Amino acid sequence: MKQGLQIAFFGSSLVSAYWNGAATYYRGIIKGLNGLGHSIKFYEPDAYDRQRHRDIADPDWAKVEVYPATLDGVSKALEKASRADLIVKASGVGVFDEFLEKAVLDIRRPGALAAFWDVDAPATLERVKENPADPFRALAGKYDLVFTYGGGEPVVAGYGGLGAAACWPIYNALDPATHFPVAPVERFRADLGFLGNRMPDRESRVWEFFFNAAAGLPDKKFLLGGNGWDKVAMPNVNWVGHVYTRDHNAFNSTALAVLNVNRASMARYGFSPPTRIFEAAGAGACIITDEWEGIGMFLEPGSEVLVAESGAEVGALVKGLTKERAGKIGRRAFKRVMAEHTYGHRARELERILNGLAGR
Repeated sequence: MKQGLQIAFFGSSLVSAYWNGAATYYRGIIKGLNGLGHSIKFYEPDAYDRQRHRDIADPDWAKVEVYPATLDGVSKALEKASRADLIVKASGVGVFDEFLEKAVLDIRRPGALAAFWDVDAPATLERVKENPADPFRALAGKYDLVFTYGGGEPVVAGYGGLGAAACWPIYNALDPATHFPVAPVERFRADLGFLGNRMPDRESRVWEFFFNAAAGLPDKKFLLGGNGWDKVAMPNVNWVGHVYTRDHNAFNSTALAVLNVNRASMARYGFSPPTRIFEAAGAGACIITDEWEGIGMFLEPGSEVLVAESGAEVGALVKGLTKERAGKIGRRAFKRVMAEHTYGHRARELERILNGLAGR
């Protein structure tokens, strides 16, 4: 594959993480690709009030086009994108997803590539499996490439079953220029912090691993960030609402430990570390995660990350955690992600895949 690709990317949002957990993943991948000499134009709909809750201005490593969330708006965006060498349709754009999934294939010019990039592959595969009439079932095998941000071999096999020529997991990672250790901030002080929006596929697991742990440790302080939790009240849980990405480092650097809770489908498939794990490790945080297969590919359990099977185990870990031990675990996690799990690593992996496809 030649250097200097013109890439058109249709996703939920690059400039806003509001109700959009994939934002930092997109930023890391696209910034990494730009650093290798590729030009990216990111097309995002003006939807869900995201433009009013921007985290960043338009970056210098990508062009951003915000189109009206209308059929005319998306059609005009597709017309502009049709000249690209690689057109990417990400899952979960939020508006006109089914339309985009077919249209991206239709506008692909001769010699260009079309890729589907699934940022929620376990949920996509389960949805299609449960509904034989799902329109995406007939489209998956028509894309030149399928990327996912996790899932390992179970997801690769699942996409193979849909007829995909090949599927490559491109895992979440760390942008060291964005996420790093900072001085503690008083409003984020807690024994355990959790950052995540209230999502149907994750809520019961948040109750198990976070709220149940808080209920069992009334003398400890728990910190909750993210949208949708305003109706939930517990005496020792401090809800701080939406936490902008500019405050993630302080959130992760201040709490004694931070909790990761995978969405249910991702936990079932395994091999799906959320962006938050790498962001927290990049800030030197001591991470406690729910158990899922494949965590050892990214961080070593017991040494670089603490793993719990239940809320009771989360509580026991928090109760027994000292500042010294938490600091040691956080430093080990930081060293591991810097050595193996930056977006620079992921961008070079992507380029090897593209070069290999061109070679064939």
